[in-house]
Amino acid sequence: MLIYKIADETSWRTAVVDGAFVGSVDDRRDGFVHLSTAAQTRETAARHFAGRADLVLAAIDADALGTALRWEPSRGGALFPHCYGPLPMTAVCWWRPLPLGGDGVHAFADEIF
Repeated sequence: MLIYKIADETSWRTAVVDGAFVGSVDDRRDGFVHLSTAAQTRETAARHFAGRADLVLAAIDADALGTALRWEPSRGGALFPHCYGPLPMTAVCWWRPLPLGGDGVHAFADEIF
């Protein structure tokens, strides 16, 4: 199963070099790396990253996170994946820019949905 991380491109590129993503400011504050399912990703982008053009979307192999991955309730009781600890680049299947469309909404590739 693939789960997804939205991150700023600068931090993500640093993580690629370092071998792990230690999280955004919000992730570090909360004590885990926030992730989303494919069904949750668009709302996550709209809610937490509206208008930002400096982002990447990364697909993560959920099984590769092992016991660091926990499913916990969030928005309205929906279960969201959280990674407790650094997100290893070895778990990343792919990543790509997450551009804004002409309407100011993030343009996701249809194949992830």
